[in-house]
Amino acid sequence: MTALPYDAARLREKADEIVANVHELARAGWTPATSSNFSARLDDRHAAITVSGRDKGRLAAADIMVVDFDGQPVATDLRPSAETLLHTQLYRRFPGIGCVLHTHSPVQTIASRLYAGAGHIRLEGYELLKAFHGNTTHEAAIDVPVFANTQDMTVLAAQVDALLDRQPLWGYLIDGHGLYAWGRDMAEARRHLEAFEFLLHCELELRKLGCRG
Repeated sequence: MTALPYDAARLREKADEIVANVHELARAGWTPATSSNFSARLDDRHAAITVSGRDKGRLAAADIMVVDFDGQPVATDLRPSAETLLHTQLYRRFPGIGCVLHTHSPVQTIASRLYAGAGHIRLEGYELLKAFHGNTTHEAAIDVPVFANTQDMTVLAAQVDALLDRQPLWGYLIDGHGLYAWGRDMAEARRHLEAFEFLLHCELELRKLGCRG
């Protein structure tokens, strides 16, 4: 039997972690239908990622597969998410990133549509900005990019890379699509994801009240 090019025990560990967290996000209504995708770093060449087309509310460990950092399946005939390159580009570029989460909550999707024309959403003065790794004060402002949606992941990945050359990011939106967020591990990625959800919700509520243009 040919040896696997990754640690099978680590894959089982990461698959269980992904499944448990995705079930929570599905119960929150952030992964409708078969949308969303989730991954975790296995080593310096491989990541565990959700299989394409799976109902995330019923996700099982068998629905997690391995890809290399070029987005290609490893030792499996399963098909990864169409957006796999958006995960693996982060693992390749940042050795410290250990988890990438992509969700489609109504808040995230509505915000992406409303701010697509501006190309970003500015979050400023919120206490919860301290939830983002490296931020230590509410006296800060971050711009959350909103990228145009496309079926060509190589184009979108290149656009994300270009922006990463210019500014630090903890996540971004895709117009009419949803939110990508990441962190050093699952706990930090979840913290960033939930902070974005809260802050985007606040911005939408302020807009309803006429406090935002």
